[in-house]
Amino acid sequence: MGKLIVWNLVTLDGYFEGARKWDLDFHGGAWGPELDALSHEFGSRAEALVFGRITYEGMAAYWSTSEEEGEVKTYMNALPKIVASRTMDKADWNNSRVASDIVGELRRLKPEAEKDLYIFGSAELVDSLLPENLIDEIMLCLVPVRLGKGTPFFKNSDAPLAMTLLEARPLSTGSVILRYAPQPAAA
Repeated sequence: MGKLIVWNLVTLDGYFEGARKWDLDFHGGAWGPELDALSHEFGSRAEALVFGRITYEGMAAYWSTSEEEGEVKTYMNALPKIVASRTMDKADWNNSRVASDIVGELRRLKPEAEKDLYIFGSAELVDSLLPENLIDEIMLCLVPVRLGKGTPFFKNSDAPLAMTLLEARPLSTGSVILRYAPQPAAA
């Protein structure tokens, strides 16, 4: 059975993008040999990528036209991709499909998966899946910068969610990779 793993870079004040959509300039402060190696590992560990609509549109626009060459571009374009959307009819990026019932789709896919399913970005999607107990791991790269404003990765919630630390790995750039397992709420 594959795990559903969330991956994102966040600032010390909790933002995953700056004040403008796709303002990811702070990523440069985290990038180095360790994140480069990790980005290559994702391709071999992933069975599929899962995106919310907004992240999907941005990723599709970038990776399908990128002049960047190499392994990451290859797997980003080749891996199966599932876009969670109730408004899209079709997804044009290579090997993409739309799932209007993403909860049902992930409940069906996880037991069948031989490798892990990854959600890159997609804060709204992550927020909708956390109460469904579908996310097995949240993997964050904490970037040592305070933006002051932007889009928070974790949304406000009435219910607390405990997480168990799986790993804390400092990087040479001063960033830290944190891996957590969300703990299902007691019934």
